[in-house]
Amino acid sequence: MKDLDFPLFKTKSDTYKKFDMTDAKERQEYFEYKAGEEIKKLREYLKENTFIAYFLGKKSSGKGTYAKMLAEAVGKEKIAHFSIGDMVRSFDEIVQNPEKKKDLVNFLEKNYRGFLPLGKILKSMEERSTKTLLPSELILALAKREIAKLGRKAIFIDGFPRDLDQISYSLFFRDLINYRDDPDLFVLIDVPTTVIDERIKYRLICPLCQTSRNLKLLSTKNVEYDKETGKFHLICDNSACKGSRMVTKEGDELGTAPIKERLDKDELLTKEAFKLQGIPKILLRNSVPADKTKDFVDDYEITPEYVYEFDEKENKVITHEKLWEVKDDEGVLSNSLMPPPVVVSLIKQLVRALGI
Repeated sequence: MKDLDFPLFKTKSDTYKKFDMTDAKERQEYFEYKAGEEIKKLREYLKENTFIAYFLGKKSSGKGTYAKMLAEAVGKEKIAHFSIGDMVRSFDEIVQNPEKKKDLVNFLEKNYRGFLPLGKILKSMEERSTKTLLPSELILALAKREIAKLGRKAIFIDGFPRDLDQISYSLFFRDLINYRDDPDLFVLIDVPTTVIDERIKYRLICPLCQTSRNLKLLSTKNVEYDKETGKFHLICDNSACKGSRMVTKEGDELGTAPIKERLDKDELLTKEAFKLQGIPKILLRNSVPADKTKDFVDDYEITPEYVYEFDEKENKVITHEKLWEVKDDEGVLSNSLMPPPVVVSLIKQLVRALGI
């Protein structure tokens, strides 16, 4: 990220042992191998304690993935990922249901405090209008309602703060949701825009089961070649699926262009949060300069790039794998990391931040 220094975090092992980052069982073994002691400490801590962490990073920077993998490593019953965006979208259905809407209105009449009339807000939600933005005070009230349903868990909040005025709110958020004695911290994520751009451009989904893959960065076992178009196609390998040809989501071919304004705002928010005093910060970086990769990470921790070749003689597709290189936001040639080593960094920094 320009003008912001995220330190490199070493996950390279003294004794080399290779793991398949895409296999759930091997990924768990990887976490135990790389951060076993820290995982034990977190599990012990979470028996009696919780915490609140605010994810801040560009859209599609991997916030949900990191939270999911942390829960996978430490214990799904102890950690929750809470998305403000998902919460707001879920209310589209609620306001259309008279009974659910009544419960919501009753709650908001008791808990909402703000300048915008509640009736006007509800009307805009019913009409799915984006002209009236949901005020921060309403977001806080709704979040309090939904988080109460999760029970006492460590919570990773994704999507708050979403604007500059909400950064100050986040400093007191734990009090508002009755997590008064729990530590809170920011998790700031640095992912080069070029990484996000290619994640979007080459993203594919299965039209049947909605499984997501990436033609360039996350291949499938079966790949087809269309001789008429000269294009390669991934075939869904979800065991519960029939194996459909995966397709591009409309608009993905544009990459980050349609969300540039959002990415710029996300970067500004991250930089502002970086300046805050009095709250611990965990700094996660997705990339390592190519000339330092060998010193800091093991080879299998680097995101591979998949290149395809059609063998005319054998009439089959051959998939080649190589290290994916991109330029970061400073123009430095870098290697992007797979999610697990970033989560190892998160685990180890989390233990330090919590003082356990």
